[in-house]
Amino acid sequence: MAVVDIPGSKSITARALFLAAAADGVTTLRRPLRSDDTEGFAEGLTRLGYRVGRTPDTWHVDGRPQGPAVTEADVYCRDGATTARFLPTLAAAGHGTYRFDASAQMRRRPLLPLTRALRDLGVDLRHEEAEGHHPLRVAAAGVEGGAVTLDAGQSSQYLTALLLLGPLTRKGLRITVTDLVSAPYVEITLAMMRAFGADVRVEGDVFAVAPGGYRATTYAVEPDASTASYFFAAAALTGREVTVPGLGEGALQGDLRFVDVLRRMGAHVEIAPDRTTVRGTGELRGLTVDMRDISDTMPTLAALAPFATGPVRIEDVGNTRVKECDRLEACAENLRRLGVRVRTGPDWIEIHPGTPSPAEIKTYGDHRIVMSFAVTSLHTPGIGFDDPGCVRKTFPDFHEAFGAWAAEALPRGGARPHRNGEHTRSEI
Repeated sequence: MAVVDIPGSKSITARALFLAAAADGVTTLRRPLRSDDTEGFAEGLTRLGYRVGRTPDTWHVDGRPQGPAVTEADVYCRDGATTARFLPTLAAAGHGTYRFDASAQMRRRPLLPLTRALRDLGVDLRHEEAEGHHPLRVAAAGVEGGAVTLDAGQSSQYLTALLLLGPLTRKGLRITVTDLVSAPYVEITLAMMRAFGADVRVEGDVFAVAPGGYRATTYAVEPDASTASYFFAAAALTGREVTVPGLGEGALQGDLRFVDVLRRMGAHVEIAPDRTTVRGTGELRGLTVDMRDISDTMPTLAALAPFATGPVRIEDVGNTRVKECDRLEACAENLRRLGVRVRTGPDWIEIHPGTPSPAEIKTYGDHRIVMSFAVTSLHTPGIGFDDPGCVRKTFPDFHEAFGAWAAEALPRGGARPHRNGEHTRSEI
């Protein structure tokens, strides 16, 4: 049995950093993710005057319920969407003038639903160039709170940012949501807010957050379920087994539901209280699946899909078009480069069985495109990437870890499972 230690969750680490910064006291984060995104978030907090002490496995954050310690700051958010969306919201609860900018990739990503909601709450926020995009400037004077309406149909991060802000407002927040994508990520936010002492309730489409701030705590970050999906998919493809400790029945992350998709395709899945194991059975069936709530794993399934015995149709993933790149189109283009037949629509992709041929994957600087098509490469030697290093965003050591698992699970010359009636040999 191959056991893989997956780095901490990016989503949980980002939320934990916000909560720790806003809490009253010193918070200890255990096993936070150390990657370009989370380092960028921590650096942004430091620019705002928060103290962040870091050791390899533990971070300590001195919280400031009153907001940033400085009255002026210029924060560069790198490629991080959580950094670029959460930190301006955190700064709005303080007092001062704060400017936020980001990479060219992040500048292209939409922000307007969140900034409109902040303005509706009285925040003095100005986009310096394109409306609804970075760079932006916040002239903060605290947030009174009250009722606000939000469209979170493009990104659940808009709702998370407002929820996290709620306890820092003077009157609390009552958020009416007209549309919501990736709802499990909001469940992560709610659970973590409660762990830091917040009072938050859900009444249908309304989220009610009481004022009162947060309490410092010690918080353990669970492994990243989106990252685990590449190893789970690799096991399902190769007929081998992988176990990820720390992700089990009580996991916060909805992306662990990706293993249910693999189960439907024919893999054996065991979810225990403290771990999840996937074992390939030599069969991958085609299917139609709605991935609206686990859309970060859509590229993983797309990269695995050619090896199924029937078409794989992934639906309700229109929001993946406004991620680090247009992921839906990036998957389609790269599968076609590999010689696989693909059809797409506004929010769906259909992938037909085929035998991929070696080609260079166009990554668009997107870490998830690289890690997903690394799964394809297990059955297609010769696949390359134009920017393999972009995995530093969430998993700097991905290539080493994935290669080590493949070397252990698939000894050179070892047999692979049958696919479409043909027997192939491993060339790992």
